Amino acid sequence: MRQPGQTQQILFDLDDTLIYCNKYFMIVIDQFLDLTGTWFQGYDVTVKQIRDKQVELDVAGLNDTGFVSDHFPQSFVMTYRHFCDLTGRSANRAEEAELWKLGRSVYEQPVEAYPGMTETLGRLLEAGHELHLYTGGEADIQQRKIDRLGLAEYFGERMYIRQHKNADALERILSEGGFDRSRTWMIGNSLRTDIAPALQAGIHAIHFKQPKEWKYNVIEFESTPEDSLFTVTALEEVPGVIASYLKRHDRA
Repeated sequence: MRQPGQTQQILFDLDDTLIYCNKYFMIVIDQFLDLTGTWFQGYDVTVKQIRDKQVELDVAGLNDTGFVSDHFPQSFVMTYRHFCDLTGRSANRAEEAELWKLGRSVYEQPVEAYPGMTETLGRLLEAGHELHLYTGGEADIQQRKIDRLGLAEYFGERMYIRQHKNADALERILSEGGFDRSRTWMIGNSLRTDIAPALQAGIHAIHFKQPKEWKYNVIEFESTPEDSLFTVTALEEVPGVIASYLKRHDRA
């Protein structure tokens, strides 16, 4: 039985860490490209150009507003207007409405847990660790996902939903919650919003590396603190990484 002083405080990201998210955005983006590619056929505009502009506007909007649900469909409409202006094609309100509806549809997609989610969370609880959920987005959308998967069973009330998920947001959570940083971990897929803020805050980080990642989440690190950053490719690896760390540091 683990002693209370040895309990690790483990923060989990939600989207693309515990549940699938990016794959549903990609499905909707492919539908967007099919539509706009057809509309701009014959106007010397390629699908790649449309995709690149949508990514540019998507990332720029996130930097300004954080995780706001209307931002994604807005990037569709703004991309459409950009190429209408560029080519001289007349913008159409019905087409804009169709793009807006398409963009919003991503929030109606299924809530699907990653393989091994319940087993991983269960193993960590059984080991005596304290689990926290830290996710970016609008409260009603994220809470709906949490409720559908019954995640309160694992996290209780230790859940934090933030519109801006960055170093400042994490710092406030750690400071206000009285976390012991020497035994606190952040597990997530995003190098930008999960891993970099964790390392900046002086806690351990486990990067859940995805085979195909959203451009916004990818950043480069010049250096990382020794024995603070670990990488996994499956959730089931997380308990073993933490247990091995504790064993090496005589905390098991």
